[in-house]
Amino acid sequence: MGKVMLEVNNLKTKYVTRFHEDVYAVDGVSLKIEEGKSLGVAGESGCGKSTLALSLMGYYFAPLHYISGDIIVDGRKISGMKPDDVRKNILGNEIAYIPQAAMNALNPTQKIIRFVEDVIHAHDPKMPRKDIYDLAKERFQILGLPEEVLQKHAVELSGGMKQRTVIAISTILSPKVLIADEPSSALDVTSQKMVIKMMRDLMEKGFIKSMIFITHELPLLYNVTDDIMVMYAGQIVEKGTAKEMVFDPLHPYSKGLMGSIIVPEEGVREQKLTAIPGTPPNLKHPPEGCRFADRCPYAQPTCRGMKPEVIELPNGREYRCLMSERKVREVYANA
Repeated sequence: MGKVMLEVNNLKTKYVTRFHEDVYAVDGVSLKIEEGKSLGVAGESGCGKSTLALSLMGYYFAPLHYISGDIIVDGRKISGMKPDDVRKNILGNEIAYIPQAAMNALNPTQKIIRFVEDVIHAHDPKMPRKDIYDLAKERFQILGLPEEVLQKHAVELSGGMKQRTVIAISTILSPKVLIADEPSSALDVTSQKMVIKMMRDLMEKGFIKSMIFITHELPLLYNVTDDIMVMYAGQIVEKGTAKEMVFDPLHPYSKGLMGSIIVPEEGVREQKLTAIPGTPPNLKHPPEGCRFADRCPYAQPTCRGMKPEVIELPNGREYRCLMSERKVREVYANA
């Protein structure tokens, strides 16, 4: 077992609406990532993926609030730290975060090198501009970005180039954990391929120690990450290796996700596409029992009244369901 870069134990966070209603978007999430490993997080919109990304950084501001649980980065507990301490000592060099549509956040009137300077000066105010430029030039070139990008404005770059530039800037301090939320969405196929290659290069060259890659596309994760966990209604419903999750999903929601997406891999592409009926539940008032019961084609009456516990299998795989592994496989075989 390698060195653990990120460990999360029973993390709970919530949104407080303007009507003072609590929305538990992350409800008891636990995960662990070792050095050199990548973890994918999948699920449809509204399942809590982006909120989980925000919550993992330990930096909270209204309307998102920390409730309980531990976040440990390379042996250092950051949950419960003061926001200023997290911003100065954790963000950027311990954990880096790339939000959705991050490329649209670049100030069009500012050169790219100024963004790099802002990131580095937030942690080392005395570092000379020449040293920052030399560091940025070297890093950009290693990651396949030409030096002239540093002297350009964001409006002069294509969408794919902007996204790769944002990733390079976000990881300039070589963080131990990179959290990327839909980093390849809204890009054409060629640009997506280049972004994914860049993420792999960051891992292989040691610029980041571990990575969390969030997307609604399970098959994409198969080609990018070592392990995948599926999120539904604020909870993790299944975790396993990328191969297990794509070719042998156990939880009915994971199976539904795979059945609703075109997958080019042999053995899956021949299967007929099916849709998951309904929508995720309202997390202001989550269901009493299984949160997927109302949409599950295999649900029994007990599923609506009994909360499913996480079932841990001998090979380290986990899923949240009232059915045993044997029962799950019997049901799927007869479906």
